[in-house]
Amino acid sequence: MITDWSKYGITNPYYSDDWVCIVCADCREILPLIPDKSVDLVLTDPPYPDQHPEYGDCDISFLANLVCRQVIFWSAKVDFPLDYTAIHIWDKMTGCASEYERIYERNGQYNYKVWSRHKLANKIDANYQHDVFYGHKSQKPANLISKMVAYFSKKNDLILDMFLGTGTTAYCAKKLNRKCIGIEIEEKYCEISAKRCSQSVMKLEV
Repeated sequence: MITDWSKYGITNPYYSDDWVCIVCADCREILPLIPDKSVDLVLTDPPYPDQHPEYGDCDISFLANLVCRQVIFWSAKVDFPLDYTAIHIWDKMTGCASEYERIYERNGQYNYKVWSRHKLANKIDANYQHDVFYGHKSQKPANLISKMVAYFSKKNDLILDMFLGTGTTAYCAKKLNRKCIGIEIEEKYCEISAKRCSQSVMKLEV
């Protein structure tokens, strides 16, 4: 299988292979280039306005223009700005201190799921989960994202993550035989994502 990423409007990727394409850019510049109905699933984690004010107003209104199924992490303290079909919960399993985030589904199912996976905020968390912490403020655990990729998509689907961060969505998608376009504005995180995705593919347990 050889993937021609140019058919998705991408001609100058930061990194690409047959399964993953990483673009270092503002997603609002790239999304108009991707043909309508070519993406099967959006799985993304935008910066929450109450936790990451350094990223601006976190306007995600452009997601309304995408007609595919969408699964979007969002703060439990701030109203979600778009319509949705279901609200899922990520239970961070922090013991007596209840801590969770909401995951909004658009253009999809109406029943909800609770995903119980430990948070990933430091190297100690990462060691406990056999993961790697890359220093990102909002890095999601691979064992959570892999479960979500397997649940919301099928083999050979194309997943889009326009806030790629350290590349967990792309990394998990590739290991589970899904294609992924990841867009990230910060080059240091594109570099991390590319290194993760260029590693030899081993079986990923979900």
